[in-house]
Amino acid sequence: MVRSIRPDAVLVQAVIAGALSFAHLHDLAAAAGQSGWKAWAYPVSVDLLLVAAWRRLRVQRSRLAWCWFLVALVASLGANVATAGFLDLANPPALLRLGIAGWPALAFLGGTLLAHSPSPDPAGNPAPAPAAPAPVPDPEPEPEQITAPEHAPALPETAPPVPPALVDHARKVAADHRTRTGTDIDTATLRARLGVPADLAGAIAAQLA
Repeated sequence: MVRSIRPDAVLVQAVIAGALSFAHLHDLAAAAGQSGWKAWAYPVSVDLLLVAAWRRLRVQRSRLAWCWFLVALVASLGANVATAGFLDLANPPALLRLGIAGWPALAFLGGTLLAHSPSPDPAGNPAPAPAAPAPVPDPEPEPEQITAPEHAPALPETAPPVPPALVDHARKVAADHRTRTGTDIDTATLRARLGVPADLAGAIAAQLA
C-alpha cells in the first residue's frame, strides 16, 4: 500500500528559509572574492556546522555545543543581513574579506571539537553501583571431641572350684598317660579324657603340676 505524500507547512518553510540563507551566504562569499566552487562551499560549511551543533545540543546541553551553534547562527544571520543592502557588496570592507578568508579554519575547528568531544550515555543509564561485598560466612563451630570412657581393668578370672574326687581321678589319668607315653599329659588331652570345660581342665592341670 503506497502512502500519499502530504506537504508539511513547517518542512516547506524550512526548505525556503534554507535556500534563501544558502543563496545569501553564496553571494556574500562571491562578493568577498571567493569565486567558482569556493563560493558554494561556504554556505555548505556554515549549514553543516549549524546542524552538527544542534545535534550535539539535543544529546548534551554543553557550553561547547552552544558556542559553535551561536557562531554558525551569527554567520548565517550576518550573511542574510549583509545582503539586504546594509553593505556595499561591490566594494566589501576589508573586515568582511578577513572573516570570509578565516571561516574555513574556524569551521574545521568547530566541527572537529563537536565530533570528538566525549558524549554522555545515550540511554541515560546511571553508572552501575559498585557491587556489595559478599557476606562472610560465620565459622562453623568445631565438633566436640567425645572421649571414649576408659575401660576398667578386667578383674582376674577366678579358677572354678575343683572337687577333690575329680582331682584324684585326674591324677590317675595323668599317671596312666605318663606310663603309656612317657610324657606328662597336656591340658587339651586332659580335657578330652575327663570331658570337662576348658577352664576346669586348666584348674585341674594347675593342681597336678
